[in-house]
Amino acid sequence: MSEDPAAPREYATAERCYITEYVNRPSFPGVSVAQARVLPGVTTALHTVTVEEWYVIRSGGGLMHLGGREPFPVAPGDSVRIPPGCEQKITNTGTTDLLFLCVCAPRFTPSCYRSLE
Repeated sequence: MSEDPAAPREYATAERCYITEYVNRPSFPGVSVAQARVLPGVTTALHTVTVEEWYVIRSGGGLMHLGGREPFPVAPGDSVRIPPGCEQKITNTGTTDLLFLCVCAPRFTPSCYRSLE
């Protein structure tokens, strides 16, 4: 059986994670939904985005760095609101991949992203 060419594909990012975009279309500008995958021991790049973002942790465990707050643990079932312009990164503290949904409103585009490294 061959793969569906229209199915979402995972790609590596300079942010040190892997992304699979499920909803991100100009014809639907209100929201985007992607899954991020962070390998064990990896911390994503410190960055901000200009849209509101939610991380919804699906599996694995991590340490969330958000603005000036003390880093805090995240686990499956947790969700984290990230206001626009807030500095952020996440560390996979587990031994398996950290998987989480990234829900952005309005939708994420590359121009939303600013690296702080």
